[in-house]
Amino acid sequence: MTSLAPTRRGLLAGAAVVGASALVPVAPWSARRASAQPPFILKPTPPEWFVDHGTNAEMSWSSVDPRRYLTPQARLFVRNHTRTPTLSPSTYALRVHGDGLATARTESEALSLTLDDLRRLPRHELTAVHECTGNGRRFFTEQQGETVSGTPWALGSVGTVRWSGVRLRDVLVRLGLSPDAVSVQATGLDDPYVTGGTDYGRVRRPFPLAKALDDALLAWGMNGEELLPDHGFPLRLVLPGWVGIASIKWLGSLEVSRSELTSPWNTTWYRMTGPQWPADSPPLTVNPVRSAWELAAGATLPSRPTTLTGRSWSGAGRITRVSVSLDDGRSWRPAVLNRRSHQDQGWTQWSVRCPRLRPGARQLLARASDEAGRTQPLVAAANSQGYFFDAVVRHPVQVAA
Repeated sequence: MTSLAPTRRGLLAGAAVVGASALVPVAPWSARRASAQPPFILKPTPPEWFVDHGTNAEMSWSSVDPRRYLTPQARLFVRNHTRTPTLSPSTYALRVHGDGLATARTESEALSLTLDDLRRLPRHELTAVHECTGNGRRFFTEQQGETVSGTPWALGSVGTVRWSGVRLRDVLVRLGLSPDAVSVQATGLDDPYVTGGTDYGRVRRPFPLAKALDDALLAWGMNGEELLPDHGFPLRLVLPGWVGIASIKWLGSLEVSRSELTSPWNTTWYRMTGPQWPADSPPLTVNPVRSAWELAAGATLPSRPTTLTGRSWSGAGRITRVSVSLDDGRSWRPAVLNRRSHQDQGWTQWSVRCPRLRPGARQLLARASDEAGRTQPLVAAANSQGYFFDAVVRHPVQVAA
C-alpha cells in the first residue's frame, strides 16, 4: 500500500503553515498577461472567445468547435470571487486538520502534504462537466421578467474537461478517519472576499464525507496539461456533477469534522432564497439539466437545408434524449445524439438537420432529459440569486432571405 509517510518537507506532524510564503509570482504566466486584461484573470480572454464580466469571463458558444469534445483550458470560463493568485509549486502544501481525523488535529497542528506527497498516490483521471451555479442567470430576466443578483451569465459558464489527480478518498483513508467523521470543508488560497463592507474570509465550502469518499478528486491537471493559474494551479478540489463553487480552486486546506460544517458559501449564497423559499433551504449540490446551441445569439442562418449542433449536460447522469424546435416551440423533433460520455460525467453532443427555413426571425429551442428522469422545464424556479436556470432557452436567430 502506498503510504503518506513524512518526507523532508512533506507530511509534517507539526504546524506547517501555507500562507504568504506560497503567494509568490510565477513569472511565465505574469509575463503572458495581455496588457488590455483586467488584473483579475491571468490568461488571455479575447472577445472572439469570451464575454468579459470583470472578475469573470464567459465562454462564447459561437467559438465552440463542434469537432472537439473537451473544452481547452484556454477556452474554459473563469469564475473568480476576487482575483487569480500566482502560487509556487515548490512552496505549496495542502494542510489537513480537524477532529474528524483518526488523530484529531487543530488547525495549528495541521498535517502538511506537498505535491510530491500527493503524486505518490495512485493517479486517477475523470471526465466531467464543470459549471457555475449561476449559468444561464441572465435568462431569469430576459425570459421570465424576474430581477436577480449576480453575474449575468448566458450559458457559457460551463465546459467539459478531463481532470487528473488523486482521489480524495485515497488521501483521507491513508491519513486515517474517525468513524464519526461526517463533513469536509475546503478552503482556497485566493484573497479574502470582501463585499458590502464585510470581510467573509477566503472562499470555502463544506461537503459531506460521503461525497469525499465517492468521486471527489484533488486535481493538478486538465486535459493532459498542468492546471493554469485561473483554473486552480497548483491544486484544486473537483466534485463531479456538483455546483462549481464546491470545486474549490487553489486548495489550501481541508478540515475533516465530526459535525456539520458551514460557511457563507453554503448558508448565505449557493442556496435557494426568495419569498417562495424557506429560510433553511438546503445548500445547492447536483447541477440540473441544461442545453445550448453552438451558435451566437442572433446568428444568421442560411435558408437552404443545414445542420445545427449543440450540447446538453446534467449533474445527475447521462443525457438520454434531446428534442429541438425550429419554429419557436410550435413543433418538436428528436436531435441525433452524436457523442456522449459512457463512463464519466461529460456532456452530450447532438445535431439536427434543418430543412429549408422561411426567411425572417425565429427562435431555436433545445430540451434535454437525463437518466435520472429529469427533463428541462419551460420555466425555471424563481430565486433571488438567479441559480439553476434550467428552463429551455429561447435562442434567437435570423434566417437569410
